[in-house]
Amino acid sequence: MAKILVTGAAGFIGYHTSLRLLERGDTVVGLDSLSDYYDVSLKHSRLDRLRPYDRFRFIQMDVADRAILDLFAKERFDRVVHLAAQAGVRYSLINPHAYIESNVVGFLNILEGCRHNPVEHLVYASSSSVYGANTRMPFAVHDNVDHPVSLYAATKKSNELMAHCYSHLYRIPTTGLRFFTVYGPWGRPDMALFLFTKAILEGRAIDVFNHGHMQRDFTYIDDIVEGVVRVTDTAATPNARWSGDMPDPATSRAPYRLYNIGNSSRVQLGRLIEVLEETLGRTARKRMLDMQPGDVAATYADVDDLERDVGFRPSTSIEEGVRRFVDWYCAYYGVTRLAHAPD
Repeated sequence: MAKILVTGAAGFIGYHTSLRLLERGDTVVGLDSLSDYYDVSLKHSRLDRLRPYDRFRFIQMDVADRAILDLFAKERFDRVVHLAAQAGVRYSLINPHAYIESNVVGFLNILEGCRHNPVEHLVYASSSSVYGANTRMPFAVHDNVDHPVSLYAATKKSNELMAHCYSHLYRIPTTGLRFFTVYGPWGRPDMALFLFTKAILEGRAIDVFNHGHMQRDFTYIDDIVEGVVRVTDTAATPNARWSGDMPDPATSRAPYRLYNIGNSSRVQLGRLIEVLEETLGRTARKRMLDMQPGDVAATYADVDDLERDVGFRPSTSIEEGVRRFVDWYCAYYGVTRLAHAPD
């Protein structure tokens, strides 16, 4: 089994990915800065579920710290799954410097670590946000993504460009994964489903942006992790048919790949709220608002490349995914939902 560095291991996707790798027998070195962007106690609770594994070791470190280069030299990882990042589109309007430090400087350190201590494969988190002003649906990795509408999206696009440079110059196999609206147990408290659940259970109104008409390709965490693990096991290779006359953004003559991981379905925000109301047995009080700067009206993933190359296509329904999230939320926070559906 492989020795794998998972950055952001105390985060939502990082925790679930680390757990899956440990369960199949890999050795995982988990790295996280434990930033206070959201409730740190939730991050510690995730880590508490990983620590019982003999093959897990946690290191508290910021990827923007160059000390991570010494870690690479000491540990000699087989593979790297880089999930650490400053997340959140809206927060990038408030604290832009955090995104450059974590998402750009931090990613450079990861690339340099892989350059000087060769790895079999570097897999890193990109985002559906890179599609920005694109409107042709479904979003495909073969489309150009040159019009980001948030700094967060711009940093994720920069990661893809930086990865290509290092794949080209140093032949490092790199694969970027564009995640589409991830949700599920142990999720991030700043995400809509978490915020809505908390507010509804507390009897508070929820903020519904774009008057509930936004559409998202909600993707359940288990599907995301399945995609991450399968891609990690399939090192990027050069595309022999790639041509500079008609350059394909998703592949290269270098060992470089991009994939979407999404549920390939558009769910209106209003429908998500309906499912949540039905699951909680409570009716939400809604505060209808305009769309916020940096948001996009819809996301929808084309995952044909992912299915072709690693044999997997996400499929968890929003009804099943929301039920599992609510079950976890109520158990974790010790709250009781009503037994009947809302009027």
